Amino acid sequence: MNGPHPHYRNPLAPWQGEALDLEVIKRQGWRNQRILVIRPDDRRLDVHEREIVKRIGERLYGRQGQDHG
Repeated sequence: MNGPHPHYRNPLAPWQGEALDLEVIKRQGWRNQRILVIRPDDRRLDVHEREIVKRIGERLYGRQGQDHG
């Protein structure tokens, strides 16, 4: 069979939602509910701010890879 490959139609496609814009969701979470979601390596922060975020996360939730119940 050397012809073009038929395009596969995903039968679940009609029920798949649109791709989420995570920055929009994070912005809305902050503006509406004062929930801050940020990665400690976010390049929009300077080195001191990234360290503060990392320390807060570790104090509240433990270090990465550590089970904290």
